[in-house]
Amino acid sequence: MSKIPQVKEFDGLPVVTAEKMKYLDRKASSEYGVPSAVLMENAGKAVAEASLEYARAALGRGAAGLKTAVCCGRGNNGGDGLVAARYLKLAGAEAKAFILPPKETGYGELVVKNLEAARAAGVPVAMTHKEDLDALAAEFSSSDLLLDALLGVSAVGKPTGPVHRVIQLMNKSGRPIIAVDIPSGLSPDTGHHSGVFVIARLTLTLGLAKTGLMAPHAQKNTGAIKVLPIGYPQELIAEARR
Repeated sequence: MSKIPQVKEFDGLPVVTAEKMKYLDRKASSEYGVPSAVLMENAGKAVAEASLEYARAALGRGAAGLKTAVCCGRGNNGGDGLVAARYLKLAGAEAKAFILPPKETGYGELVVKNLEAARAAGVPVAMTHKEDLDALAAEFSSSDLLLDALLGVSAVGKPTGPVHRVIQLMNKSGRPIIAVDIPSGLSPDTGHHSGVFVIARLTLTLGLAKTGLMAPHAQKNTGAIKVLPIGYPQELIAEARR
């Protein structure tokens, strides 16, 4: 069993496991009155702003004409990506979203809501169907920046199927990748991977840093790590330290 790094603090904030992060998300809504939809909106907006800041600093590019491809999974990490795509578009960037097809039960409520909002804002959204995956290579290579919002803290095991191929194509593109919360394919708790994972230049971790990001062996895949505030009350952050 891989060990969880025992780093307690990063950037002045507590470091948490995936289970604790999910607990804090639930408690933010149930006890502090911060709806999940608000946390997702805050997260996506912060990701967009930090991505534009990266583009200015690392690529010398402003928002106008910046070509971004946002790769979204089926879950809430994908929802964060859809919000980010909408804010990138609103800032003047050229944002396209590519989302994994839904499971038989469909997307969750927040993903559906933000899929509709992204389209309403003029973001082109394409499904990453298995038969269309190779066409993504051209999309990625013609982009200035890729955002990885495929897999979040709830994902376990080796990425398979379309998500496996999307990760491969992102890495092969040679374009800088910004990971939303964690690089897809890395364990949020240990930082280990099973051979299929995103290699990011920058990881924008949401709310609080995850323990796996603190592992020395993970940091060649995370790139720089930045914690983005998403609206947690200070009392909840204090509880996360315990």
